Order: sequence, then C-alpha cells, then structure tokens
Amino acid sequence: MPRQRRTFTSEFKKQMVQLYDNGKSRTDIVDEYELSASALDRWIKQAHQSGSFSEKANRTPEENELLALRKEIQRLKMENDIPKASGADHGTKVNVIKRNRDNYSVSAMCAVLQIAKSTYYYEAKERKSEDDVTNDIVDIFEKNRKSYGTRNIKVKLHERGLTVSRRRIGRIMNEQGLVSTYTVAQYKPHKMSYNESKQANELGREFNQREAKRVIVSDLTYVKVKSRWHYICIFVDLFNREIIGSSVGASKDAALVARAFASVQGDLRQIQLFHTDRGSEFKNKEIEETLHAFNIGRSLSMKGCPYDNAVAEATFKIMKTEFIHQMSFRSLPHLKVELNDYINWYNRHRIHGTLGYVSPIEYRNLALKKVV
Repeated sequence: MPRQRRTFTSEFKKQMVQLYDNGKSRTDIVDEYELSASALDRWIKQAHQSGSFSEKANRTPEENELLALRKEIQRLKMENDIPKASGADHGTKVNVIKRNRDNYSVSAMCAVLQIAKSTYYYEAKERKSEDDVTNDIVDIFEKNRKSYGTRNIKVKLHERGLTVSRRRIGRIMNEQGLVSTYTVAQYKPHKMSYNESKQANELGREFNQREAKRVIVSDLTYVKVKSRWHYICIFVDLFNREIIGSSVGASKDAALVARAFASVQGDLRQIQLFHTDRGSEFKNKEIEETLHAFNIGRSLSMKGCPYDNAVAEATFKIMKTEFIHQMSFRSLPHLKVELNDYINWYNRHRIHGTLGYVSPIEYRNLALKKVV
C-alpha cells in the first residue's frame, strides 16, 4: 500500500520552529516528529526570512532561475562523472556510489552503473562494532531525555537489531559517564486542602483497563517559571497510560482543570469515569456541569491516600524527573511549548514497562490490530 503524503499546517510548522529556537536540537525534532531534515530546515529558514511558510513567498525570480541552472549542471556533471566507472567490477561500483551519496541520488547512480538498489544497500551494509554499539547507547540515552537505564536501553537496542546484555550496557554507560536522571531522589509535598465530598472511590485501584478512553485519572503539580510558581494539569488514560489532556496556568484552580478537559481530542462521552484525589481544585460547579453534560462518572481517592491515584502520581514523578527538573522556563508560553513537546515524546516514543516496553500510542495501535 503506497505511503500517504503527510501535510502540515502553518501552526504546526510554527511550533517546530519555536522548539528549535528554544534550544531543541534539529536531530531530536526530526526523529521525534518523524520529519525530514530538509523540511525542518526549510521551515526554519522561511520563518526567519519572511515569516511565511509559502515557498513562493521565499524565492525571488533570480533564485528560481539559479535553482533550475544548478539542477541542470548537477545532472550533466553526474552523467559525465559516473559513466567512468560503468565498466568497473561490482565492488568498485558499490564504492563509487558510497563515495558520491552526498552529491547524487543513489537511484540515479544505480541506473547509470546498472546495479540494483537492493544489491547496493545489501553490500554497503557494515557490521556494527563495539564503537557502533557505544554510539547507539549514547544516542538512545540522549534522545530519551537522559532518563533510560540499562533495561529500557536494552529494549531500544533490540528494536535496532542489536542484542546486548544489560551488564555490557551498564559498563558502556559507566565508561561514557551516562547517569540516568532517576538516580536523583525527588521530594513530594503533601497537599493541605481537601475536597470533603462524600463521593466514593469508584475506581477501587483498578488501574488496568481494557478499553481506551474509558477511565481517566488526573492530578496537578507545580513548576517554577522564572521566580513564580505555575501549575500543570494532566489527564491520563488508564488503558495505555497516554496523556490525553493537559493544561498549564499561573493559578491552581478549577479553570486549569477545565482547560485540560477542553484539550482532550475526540468525543468526551467516551469517558465513563473520571478519577482524581481530593484536591479542592477538582470540586467546582463548572467541572460538575462538564461531567454531567457528557455523562461522565466521578471517583475520588480516600483522603490522604496517594495510592488510590497511583498512576497519576507515578506519571508526574516521571515528568518531574525527565522534564520539569531538567529545564528552566522563561515564560508561560515557553512552558506550554516545551510541555507539548514532552507529551508528544512521552506518548509516541517513551517505552513503558507496564505496557511491555512499547510507547502508549504503539500499545493502542497494537491493541486495535488485535481487534481487527
């Protein structure tokens, strides 16, 4: 089945440029959002040059003419250079293509030299050495916010076709000075105000759910923006531990929770149960009206018992270790951009032991395939 061409809105392109301007590396943006490097480079140039993402708006007639001339010169040069090796042996042809990959397309060179692309790719593949394994380990560690230990790195190496023991991974991590952020202990403050509602704990710690978007848990945490405290609210789907809703704000109130509801994609009537702790911010007429309008059931943890909302608590522990404590936020818009970036990585790329070492979205997709 042919791969569908992806399209991107101007808002999405703007967000990618903001991530780059905020210091996120070009490689990480390309990998995590599955973009081509050339597309990202083009968006960055367009945003900085004209503020428009239209190709036409960013090229002068002279540039169009120059582009056409360059293409013609490159084609003529390739036809002049490559045939010199057309009568060479098979190995020489492969080496010629490898040396010229940065100058000409592999497809064009294979056609001129009369060698199958599959043959070239097969023979050009090199065995990975100890240095390659080290590079892979460092790459996985850096791309996953320096949070993965030997267990998760082993899983990601296996996805790359490498079978490496945890002991060997640990040795290489020690040699490279790679220390997971989870080695730093975190302190969790106790909440001082409570929701005194008589609502029972309908969830009953049934954290393993079989249907997507049926049972949602939520919680809030704090984060410092410059010298002032701000707050984050998240909604977590117990089916696949995916963060399906979020919001940030300067106040810890019901409006923060309402904005998180508004961020959830899809029909809210799919949600059957909404579970939280007894924080006073979760008791408000506006929230109660939302739950009633979409026929969403309510569940509250027992007073002073964080285990009743363990998944939300654990998710925030992960976020604090991998995200909040690793960054300094300049403003509320900066926090919003970086939070959206983290959630995208968390949902699409971060492997989860509870899910069998796949990401939340991959777990959901695998479950859908089993149903079909």
